[in-house]
Amino acid sequence: MSETVRITLAEAMMRAEAVLVQAGTAKLTAAAVARALVLAEADGHSGHGLIRLASYAAQAKAGKIQGYAKPSLEVLRPAACRVDAAGGFAYPALDLAVEWLLNAGPAQGIAVASIYRSCHCGAMGLVVERLARAGIVGLMVANTPAAMAPWGGRRPLFGTNPIACAFPFAEDPVVIDLSLSKVARGQILAAKRKGVPIPAGWALAPDGSPTTDPVQALAGTMVPAADAKGAALALMVEAMAAGLTGANFAADASSFLDAEGEPSGTGQMLIAINPLACGGEPAHLSALFREVAAESGARLPGLSRFALRRQAEEQGIAVDPGWFNAV
Repeated sequence: MSETVRITLAEAMMRAEAVLVQAGTAKLTAAAVARALVLAEADGHSGHGLIRLASYAAQAKAGKIQGYAKPSLEVLRPAACRVDAAGGFAYPALDLAVEWLLNAGPAQGIAVASIYRSCHCGAMGLVVERLARAGIVGLMVANTPAAMAPWGGRRPLFGTNPIACAFPFAEDPVVIDLSLSKVARGQILAAKRKGVPIPAGWALAPDGSPTTDPVQALAGTMVPAADAKGAALALMVEAMAAGLTGANFAADASSFLDAEGEPSGTGQMLIAINPLACGGEPAHLSALFREVAAESGARLPGLSRFALRRQAEEQGIAVDPGWFNAV
């Protein structure tokens, strides 16, 4: 990694967009992708940030991700739609789903959007945050390429399969965003790029033995969060994000990390819930969050990301200039 420089969020988005356009991505799509990567970087989620730009550009250039794909939305029920990402980047498909949910959620009380023929969807907290800022509870699940075995098994059948949820609250929403492996796979990718070992307990080598080598970890399996409980939740996400949407299961999806093979074809599911349709009062929900915030030593999930984002908006972000030489 070369010496970092500090640039504004707007400049980072512009430079990331240019890399993607040069790699064969439509300008509007590139802008959506660049925004998601830069905001993830600003929020402190670097594993889903600009470190992904090189692999995104390589996949667009190779056609593994269709840079000129246009997602389409089909309304299946008054409160259900399905979005075909068409083998393109996930972010325009997610934008389409969120736009629909912002109308259907309040009107129907609860609404769901399923996405298939998709790919890596980045920091999902950014997606559900948009719903929460409109006064809607947002829940999202996504499956990812095989990286984790069922509890007691050896063959990877699940991805790290993240879950995100956001609740309206005060100035900023409460945002829960986590993968079901002990750590996000992006952290291991970052360790590989830096040439540093990973902590023990994060992953297993292909032979099932513990490893601190990020290369062996990426070739092997992730350790699920909370052991058997995390593996069970990963199965739940796999069933919802792929089984219910018709997307590829983890074991059939190609890697998010390189330009080899066919499109990954993974899936996402978003659920929007109007709090007023559930019988409770928003003030009752807020009371819970205030109690957590008032507890000494505790913190509400998501608040640190917004503090970092505001700092980045004022001071910019530190970037490796090599990130923008991806093509």
